[in-house]
Amino acid sequence: MIYPTIAELTKEKFNRYELVVGVAKSARIVTDEYVKQRQNADRMVANRETDRPLASLIDSEYRDQKAVKIAIRRLHEGRYVMKKPDEMDALAYDGEALYDGTEQN
Repeated sequence: MIYPTIAELTKEKFNRYELVVGVAKSARIVTDEYVKQRQNADRMVANRETDRPLASLIDSEYRDQKAVKIAIRRLHEGRYVMKKPDEMDALAYDGEALYDGTEQN
């Protein structure tokens, strides 16, 4: 059985297709966070600012889990919040608009 369930993630306000879009956009944010940490770690190692190995400079959450798994957990914990377009016109993460419900080309 998949945990958390779709019903727990959507809180009966969204269908599974909206959930997929929300998770995908959230996973993109997680990937961007990982890339920033990796670039910073690479820079530190290249400039010999640290003696620590590269892997230890990156948050273990990003090293040990896939971006989609992290995004699902953050949605379940409430760190990412999905809102209907008519409620706020955005999927929000700490006040940052991620999805406004419109098609983008």
